[in-house]
Amino acid sequence: MDALGHVNNTVYFRWFESARMAYMERVGIPLQPNGDVGPILAQTECSFLQPVTYPAEVRVGARVSSMGTTSFVMDYQVDVVGAGTAAKGLGVIVLLNYSSGKPTSIPEPIRQRIADFG
Repeated sequence: MDALGHVNNTVYFRWFESARMAYMERVGIPLQPNGDVGPILAQTECSFLQPVTYPAEVRVGARVSSMGTTSFVMDYQVDVVGAGTAAKGLGVIVLLNYSSGKPTSIPEPIRQRIADFG
């Protein structure tokens, strides 16, 4: 909670991070650099639609809305149970080769798992 009595805006980005990590773990994207390759967050944004105040139960969802050669876009949604959507956001995730510092192609098996996951 912040001084105004609602969840601080930075918390939404932590919720997005938790949803993103759970999603990537589920589809098999290495969360630790595997052979020097791993995901990085290149961009993130949030639209705040209504404040979340104590006590509240929230549900956070994440899905991949588009995929390029080396990156994909995740959409996020924060819902307050019984009160509707509190925020929507997005993140651009790039698969990076940490040795070269350059983006690398998303492997076909991961692409397929993302497609299968929906």
